[in-house]
Amino acid sequence: MNKPGTDQRPLKVAIVGSGPSGFYATEALFKSGLSVQVDMYERLPVPYGLVRSGVAPDHPKLKQAIQVYANIAENPAFRLFANVTVGKDIAVQQLQSLYHAIIFTCGAESDRRLGIPGEELPGSHTATEFVGWYNGHPDYRDKIFDLSHETAVIFGQGNVAADVSRILAKTCDELRATDIAEHALEVLATSRIRDIYVIGRRGPAQAKFTSKELKEFGELENCVATVNASELELNPSSVNELEEKTNVSNKKIYELFTEFSSHAQPSNNKRRVHFSFLKSPVALLGNQRVETVRLEQNQLEGAAFNQSAKGTGHIIELQAGIVFRSIGYKGKPVPGVPFDEKRGVIPNQEGRIINGITPVPRMYVAGWIKRGPSGIIGTNRADSVATVAALLTDLDNSVFADCTNVNTDALEVLTTNGVRVVNFDDWKRIDQLEIARGLATGKPREKYTRVQQILQLLE
Repeated sequence: MNKPGTDQRPLKVAIVGSGPSGFYATEALFKSGLSVQVDMYERLPVPYGLVRSGVAPDHPKLKQAIQVYANIAENPAFRLFANVTVGKDIAVQQLQSLYHAIIFTCGAESDRRLGIPGEELPGSHTATEFVGWYNGHPDYRDKIFDLSHETAVIFGQGNVAADVSRILAKTCDELRATDIAEHALEVLATSRIRDIYVIGRRGPAQAKFTSKELKEFGELENCVATVNASELELNPSSVNELEEKTNVSNKKIYELFTEFSSHAQPSNNKRRVHFSFLKSPVALLGNQRVETVRLEQNQLEGAAFNQSAKGTGHIIELQAGIVFRSIGYKGKPVPGVPFDEKRGVIPNQEGRIINGITPVPRMYVAGWIKRGPSGIIGTNRADSVATVAALLTDLDNSVFADCTNVNTDALEVLTTNGVRVVNFDDWKRIDQLEIARGLATGKPREKYTRVQQILQLLE
């Protein structure tokens, strides 16, 4: 039998996940020179993954990639199957019989845990919950964040931690013209938070912010960024790291921290963001909710670029009413697909899913669920292209030789199962309605935040 990819026998690929990796994989398939049909599956009734629900509302330029994805979706060989949960509404085994190949691009949807006593106390949250809540993600629409306390703590010193702390620090006037969810804006308007501590277990030379994100903290309307000058003292290995010519980004970050250390503590009602280093959480304490954060002072050990934080035994306690952990994302397993619980990824070799050491025929993975949560939005393009290259190599190497005949249309199967599939034309209607809602209040859009609400719009 001839391999799929001809006009008479198009290569049919299911892509699970509608974020950047899914669209870049689709783009690579369409550029392959083969005749390809792509069906993209999305659990929510709206596409675009973290570009829609993870990018901070005050960073609209980062959402411009959505136009690229929308252009890809206009290809006649593309179909969006949103509001479909793979593993629930349709089994992976069914997909294997309906498509020549499956590419999982479902991202990293959960947070890594601190693993400390008190982590489950009310007032202790994941960054994912808060980001999803202010971005109108249906999963987090009804989360409650008590901002009636004066001190918030964020564990982590990457760009997600920066987003969380910046949203807490900004005034409502600074956020009002963004696409932040209205329910979040209403709660933030009543916030009593004045001190925001952004705490990292390593030193200022190892912080993972981008300099552009960090610089924004020096430009906030009603907030001052501060660093205790004594915390900027570096051990020899950290000095060596900053002197390395290829480490320009971290040198810029350290210079910004030095600038922040010269900021005087405001005597007025301004908020303060405190960047603090070499501390690890050991417990969250409180009777009914978080009241105190217990920290252990760290010291760095090891050679430059290979340093680890070791506890010194010195304990510090900080009074706080709300805590967010932002120490890394991890993926969630998909029923019927191998999963590495420790790393939070689908095990793979060059994008080919493996079970132990054995490749699973015609099943692939791309993006964060492939490599872990690293890089920026654009990083996923090269990653997805590499996975598609592996798929095309397998196509040439007869891996698809025993592929079943895939004449059945998945849409028929889903309809028979009673699933209300949201297609791309449906999404375009939702998109226009959201833009119209936002226009009424001077916002670029006002998102619909409940699944049932979205589905009712399409009736």
